[in-house]
Amino acid sequence: MNFLGCLLFLLLIASFSTFSNALTDSEVAYIAHRQLLTFEESGKDQSNNNVDPNLKFENSRIKNAYTALQAWKKGIYSDPFNVTATWVGPDVCKYTGIYCAPTLDDPKLNVVAGIDLNHQDIAGYLPQELGLLTDLALFHLNSNRFCGIIPMSFCNMSIMFEFDVSNNRLVGPFPRALLCWKEIKFVDIRFNNFEGCVPPEIFGRPLDALFLNNNRFSCSIPPSLGNSTVSVVTMAYNNFSGCIPHTIGMMPNIEEIMLAGNSLGGCFPSEIGNLRNVTVLDVSGSGFVGSIPPSFAGLKSVEMLDISCNRMTGSVPEEICKLPALKNFTFASNFFNGAAPACKSSKDVVIDDGNNCLAGRPLQKPPKDCDPKVVKPVDCSKDAPVHSPPPPVHSPPPPAPVHSPPPPVQSPPPPAPVHSPPPPVQSPPPPAPVHSPPPPVHSPPPPAPVHSPPPPVHSPPPPAPVYSPPPPVHSPPPPPVQSPPPPVHSPPPPVVQKPPPKPEQPDVVLPPNLGYQYSSPPPPLFPGY
Repeated sequence: MNFLGCLLFLLLIASFSTFSNALTDSEVAYIAHRQLLTFEESGKDQSNNNVDPNLKFENSRIKNAYTALQAWKKGIYSDPFNVTATWVGPDVCKYTGIYCAPTLDDPKLNVVAGIDLNHQDIAGYLPQELGLLTDLALFHLNSNRFCGIIPMSFCNMSIMFEFDVSNNRLVGPFPRALLCWKEIKFVDIRFNNFEGCVPPEIFGRPLDALFLNNNRFSCSIPPSLGNSTVSVVTMAYNNFSGCIPHTIGMMPNIEEIMLAGNSLGGCFPSEIGNLRNVTVLDVSGSGFVGSIPPSFAGLKSVEMLDISCNRMTGSVPEEICKLPALKNFTFASNFFNGAAPACKSSKDVVIDDGNNCLAGRPLQKPPKDCDPKVVKPVDCSKDAPVHSPPPPVHSPPPPAPVHSPPPPVQSPPPPAPVHSPPPPVQSPPPPAPVHSPPPPVHSPPPPAPVHSPPPPVHSPPPPAPVYSPPPPVHSPPPPPVQSPPPPVHSPPPPVVQKPPPKPEQPDVVLPPNLGYQYSSPPPPLFPGY
């Protein structure tokens, strides 16, 4: 994929924003406002005291489900297929999209166990009363127009197994309610407008698939990524920054990784070569530099490898182009100046090497763009945890010198005090290997109090040499500078959206009438790979 191809690909994704009957910004704001008005100040769920006393329910949990679903029906702004027309009366198990099953703790007790409203184009919000559905294990809501936030009352859905709200207009930080679910296996919140940091705890859940792509997430990728049990993780097209954590090589079950279209950087960690079961690795368009690590030869199962649209240099080694399972290798739109003879398309492997600096190959960059002074190659040979140069340290000016009179000294009198500024503050060296880049440092740590002879002052020499030790300085040190570094608020990237493929559904331990079959792993982010 050359530069033009990358651009056309991004424009194609953007064009999908008109796929559904999109809401205007004012409609989105109106629906979100309606949701906030329904929230009680205490944050607790609404009771079902207002239920018609003449209605007869099978059990108390069905009654709670009735309360939840009627509140949800009131929160529907648009229902073009009239799905909720059947949501009438106490028999909620007959509502369209609602599925009941015997509860796990009492086989004789029927409860609402699943909701499937995929591809219904419904516009509305999620009321906090949905937290009354404590037996819900499956919640499918993809490809609708729901707005607002995911209420914290969802934390009450303690046996949630599959959660899919992809391709909606949901906002806010990463929904913390998801961290309450101890048995969750499948989370899909892609193609929304979630923002902020991804909490490290999510990678400690027993997930098989985690789809976070096409949101507004920022911050660095947590090192806890290495603890994740997922077989598929997609974080593409967000605004993640920093380096890929070295712990990525510790992921035991990973088969597909999508990190394309972020604001990452630095060199690839050599630990990626430990991922011998990975079949899809897409790290395109994320600002990576340096050369391809030799450890990439360990990707014995990779079928699709995309490192295009970065700033990589050096030569493409033969071992990568001859990986045994490789079918598609894209390293276009970089600054490679060499490639092994095997790195050409064949009947078994499709290779895209355009828009590089490869002599004798077609569709390459002009020579002026390949000048080392322009390219500025980065040496990744040391394979340190943080490969990109640290951000500049903007140290504040040194404090004014302390002009306290010297104490009496029993030695030849010293010359008049020289009020030279204290030694320059040396910013601390880079920390020991870490798994994410250090944040910008805007102030040095406070200096320790000095109760011993001061360090040598590298300033113009005093008028006369002093042949006795300098007197101890007992004046108090300058006040410590305690201003913490401000958080980095990177502006969110433009929303780049494409409608996700309808994910295959995971197996759920539910009765046959739900009709879900789970094929692990879920489909890749981009069909056709």
